[in-house]
Amino acid sequence: MNYAPENLWRYELKYRINMWQYNQVKLALVPHMKMDSYSLRAPGRKYLVRSLYYDSPDYLSYREKINGDFGRIKFRLRTYTDNVNEAAPVRVEMKTRRGNTMVKYATFVVAAECEEFIRRRHWPNTEHPVLSEFERLAIVRNLEPKILVEYRREGYTPRDKSGYRVTFDHWVHSAASDSLYPSTPWFRKHYANEIILEIKCRDQRPAWLANLILSCGLKFTANSKFCQGIELACPDVVTPIWSYA
Repeated sequence: MNYAPENLWRYELKYRINMWQYNQVKLALVPHMKMDSYSLRAPGRKYLVRSLYYDSPDYLSYREKINGDFGRIKFRLRTYTDNVNEAAPVRVEMKTRRGNTMVKYATFVVAAECEEFIRRRHWPNTEHPVLSEFERLAIVRNLEPKILVEYRREGYTPRDKSGYRVTFDHWVHSAASDSLYPSTPWFRKHYANEIILEIKCRDQRPAWLANLILSCGLKFTANSKFCQGIELACPDVVTPIWSYA
């Protein structure tokens, strides 16, 4: 995959926080940030994020992530609704990393097209470059759907409309699945008593946000929901070294 222009790359900083830290950070955001439109419209002010991740039979994508390989790619289909209908929008994504920065290549299809791709590994329409590249790599790397990850996201955007974003991911859980809409998934929780704080920015964090992270004693951590899902659902691949409830 060709590198994206420099202005498309962004940093993603992740922190696992408890409820006390969540309330502390959320309160400190108020002077600088406001809840985004997706959260405002969602029940409980938290919207659904559901992702079906692909990997090869030998879990190449998982091993690339664990090894920290340069230029690794993550493949997923993502929806923001649990209403199963043929016209529901599904986001097709390839996410690649270069050190601490990442970029997404993405486009939307409808659920009917998504289901056809899952069955046949072929898009009805491959004119879009993201779809054609996703299909090509699915064949070359022998990718298949492996893990379904689901959570509720609470997002915030800056009042000054500058280029960063803060999100809280609640109730993260996953299940082995070959469908974006499985009938009876067996979900397992990730870090049941913690919330995932993510800061997404093009450049450096604003000074007030960097100081807030320091004052709350938060420590940056790798937190791949995809890898955690693999570790929970596929114990023959790896035994988790992290604890969960």
